[in-house]
Amino acid sequence: MGVPIPKQFCPVLERPLISYTLQALESVCWIKDIVVAVTGENMEAMKGIIQKYQHQRISLVAAGVTRHRSIFNGLKALAEDQPDSKLSKPEVVIIHDAVRPFVEEDVLLKVVTAAKEHGAAGAIRPLVSTVISPSADGCLDHSLDRARHRASEMPQAFLFDVIYEAYQQCSDYDLEFGTECLQLALKYGHVHAKLVEGSPELWKVTYKRDLYAAESIIKERISQHICIVMDTKDENHVGHHLEEILKNELNHVKVTSGALCPAGRDLEQIILEQCYSYVCVNVMSSDFEKTRRLLNMLEESNLSILYPVVVISVYFLDYKSVPFDQKMENLMQIKEYAKEVKKRNILLCGLLIYYPQVPESSK
Repeated sequence: MGVPIPKQFCPVLERPLISYTLQALESVCWIKDIVVAVTGENMEAMKGIIQKYQHQRISLVAAGVTRHRSIFNGLKALAEDQPDSKLSKPEVVIIHDAVRPFVEEDVLLKVVTAAKEHGAAGAIRPLVSTVISPSADGCLDHSLDRARHRASEMPQAFLFDVIYEAYQQCSDYDLEFGTECLQLALKYGHVHAKLVEGSPELWKVTYKRDLYAAESIIKERISQHICIVMDTKDENHVGHHLEEILKNELNHVKVTSGALCPAGRDLEQIILEQCYSYVCVNVMSSDFEKTRRLLNMLEESNLSILYPVVVISVYFLDYKSVPFDQKMENLMQIKEYAKEVKKRNILLCGLLIYYPQVPESSK
């Protein structure tokens, strides 16, 4: 891949790639246990990731020298015949790659349901390139009909006894050089896996450029919801006008509003829904206290542990009400506070909109 560390530990938005994959699996309530195979030199780093990002239901096992040996070690941790096993044997087991962070519950459910019926199931995608077979002298021997073949992807699911018994029977050659779990179920368990059409999001981070693509996808996902924060529920507040404008201009983005007042339970609910973009609107005040209250709520929610949170503090001020220098001095607090909250993965920006107040008699 051209990077000095294993690709599953490469940072995406300053967070290891494997953490996103674990989060995707953890979000599925019916997945009971998650077993991760980790090499000895990376075991402490993996424990640190679990602790820092508060992952749950994770068990670590020693990885093998090959893919199949690592999977076999993971299956052993789930098998009841192992004397030191602390996990219960599942009816169905899912096998997934740490570097496929965008797996969704829909495809997980499809492969699990198919595995219960057929014994094994795996996600597939159409081939994007024609597969050819070269001869010994480096010339074309033959090509495969792309329309008749598919790319095998992850996740894959198996009745636990089917895949565990297959690994117990397979040869050293299979463990050393094999790559396809479905083939082991067929070869040693005589189980014909059901193939399930997967989504484009199942792609695997393989090259360095894929890290940038993953970052772009994550940024797009967390920017689909904007919350306008005000200190009142007054319908005439300029924040509500801003909300309507954004709804009209950003058709693909969910725009909501919440109040910072003591009874503003709607804002707490919006935070629980994992909104990562906030616009805090201040009218006729350069006081930083409202924005500070919002930042405190966000910090207490631990929302920024997994993804960066963006807060734009906007001030609508009448230039006659308070001297400009005094307003700017107050707003400089944002710059200093932004340095502090950035350490907690919150990105704070300030915007001053300086305008003359129109007298009532002129309206």
